Amino acid sequence: MHVLELTTILLLLASVFSIINLRLLKLPQTIGLMILAIVLSFSVLTIGVISPPFLETVSNLIESFDFQVLLIDVMLPFLLFAGAISVDVHELLKDKVTILLLASFGVLFSTFVVGSGIYWLVEQPFLGLNSIGLSYVDCLLFGALIAPTDPIAVLAMVKKMNLSRITETRIAGESLFNDGIGVVIFLTLLNVKLTGNASVEGVGLLFAQEVIGGVALGALIGFLGLKLVKYIENEHVELEVLITLSLVLLVSVISHQFHFSGVLGVVVMGLFLNRNIDTDKKEEGLQKAMGEYVYKFWHLLDETLNAILFILIGLEIIPIFQNFDTTYLLISILTILLVVCSRGVGVWIPIKFLSFFKTFEKRTALIITWGGLRGGLSIALALNLPNQIGQGKDLILFLTYMVVLFTILVQGLTLKKIVK
Repeated sequence: MHVLELTTILLLLASVFSIINLRLLKLPQTIGLMILAIVLSFSVLTIGVISPPFLETVSNLIESFDFQVLLIDVMLPFLLFAGAISVDVHELLKDKVTILLLASFGVLFSTFVVGSGIYWLVEQPFLGLNSIGLSYVDCLLFGALIAPTDPIAVLAMVKKMNLSRITETRIAGESLFNDGIGVVIFLTLLNVKLTGNASVEGVGLLFAQEVIGGVALGALIGFLGLKLVKYIENEHVELEVLITLSLVLLVSVISHQFHFSGVLGVVVMGLFLNRNIDTDKKEEGLQKAMGEYVYKFWHLLDETLNAILFILIGLEIIPIFQNFDTTYLLISILTILLVVCSRGVGVWIPIKFLSFFKTFEKRTALIITWGGLRGGLSIALALNLPNQIGQGKDLILFLTYMVVLFTILVQGLTLKKIVK
């Protein structure tokens, strides 16, 4: 199917589902769209039992989306940039140590705890999964792809929670940076899987290249971009939109060529062009880095891509559940418990340590834990796993999808009550 036809279908579904959610379900946009997309997917699967050719046609259509490329290379840079220009950068910089420690320790801890736990589970005879041949590195790959939270889903929920400014910034900043760290860990482990080079030196160099390269590139392009939009002086907002679009793509392309972390790059660049940066004092107040029109444009793009993303996540259930095995259900429940508990401990430890030097609101660890929604990034990384994993890839895809469903539907729907 032509890209124009695919885009038309996605935008039409996003529009119709958004109207149904607004008028009938009245749920948060992220959750409402996800539920409607899942209902559509199960309807297709039900019809497919009666008419297999229909299911085959729809499955081929979904596979033509190339979800992994579409999300990681196209949608994610724009979504993360839109999130980065909206956070309170002043609060973020004041609390940067807290945010970086939460993001880095939390993801590393969760990766190894979940990976080790899954490896232990699949080796147990009572589950009957020890024949699929998942190695320890394969399980660590699953731990790495499920550890980072989805900043798009998290930011959408946090904005409606009436949290204090500092807690909201900590949650938003942690979700933005743990994405970049999670992707770097995943790519490092993937390189170990493909090359067999598990030396500390090799892994350390690759990790440093991804992190340092991504941050440095984002800072350089962000600094130059800030100088450029200040030179325009908000007089030509259409030009500022064009500049920001081109800079996001530029960071992504350069990162891909030099094996830098494009995720960290666009986040750092977004902080330079943040709406809360005061670039010049005027009589009427403080001038933002770019004109208000530009931030409204990025908000619109963020909402549109967000709607399309969660419809795609819902539709991806069709090919995943075609390879469904009933023995996966028990391990999926155990995996959800493992993911949530490891996230909780990984957040609680740095908060407990930092509480000797900083003040935290009561139950901050619980809010950050339960607000750790997973989304499209985890599914895209799971789809990016090499086929040499074999039957284990189907299990990882199923577990990833079940964790994503649980965090968005169960945690997302109950987060507001927990905050209260």
